[in-house]
Amino acid sequence: MVDLAKYRLESAQERLAAAKLEMEAGHLKDSINRSYYAFFHTIRSLLAEKQIDFKKHSAVISYFRQHYIKTGIFEEKYSDYVGKAFILRNNSDYADFYVVAKPDAEMQYEHAKEFYEKVRQYLEQKSV
Repeated sequence: MVDLAKYRLESAQERLAAAKLEMEAGHLKDSINRSYYAFFHTIRSLLAEKQIDFKKHSAVISYFRQHYIKTGIFEEKYSDYVGKAFILRNNSDYADFYVVAKPDAEMQYEHAKEFYEKVRQYLEQKSV
């Protein structure tokens, strides 16, 4: 696995751990944020494999969808997970009076963890 891809996966793993801690502490908005960034850094680990990157989150997500979802490398549900995580993170970070429900934070964390594992396995298989 390319060093940058490995580094980004480690960064995603740290965000997952932080998301879990924040959720357990009742800091649901912070958990949502950390889970989203776990998704984001996981996707960027895939981009590192291709030696590309983008400054905008929307461009990173768009590239992922075009090159990893539409090609069938990853299931469509992961596109949905990422899209929902992006919206939920934006709402919880920027919308005044937005209330995060604990089941939403738990679901986002579980989806981010599942996605991370899927990408980690994919990258490990490619490096063999």
